[in-house]
Amino acid sequence: MLAAAEAFGEELADSQSDAAPTEFETMLLEYNDAISEATGLEYGSVCDADDCC
Repeated sequence: MLAAAEAFGEELADSQSDAAPTEFETMLLEYNDAISEATGLEYGSVCDADDCC
């Protein structure tokens, strides 16, 4: 799981400079959905916590 998250992070970092803001946001939401599905946790909600991420 950690390796997959690291790969997502690397892809996002690589894409951020090349993608339009809306494309990057769409990609980020798709990754959040994939992480949520794989872990059973709502990743976007967990990451929005004040003391996290």
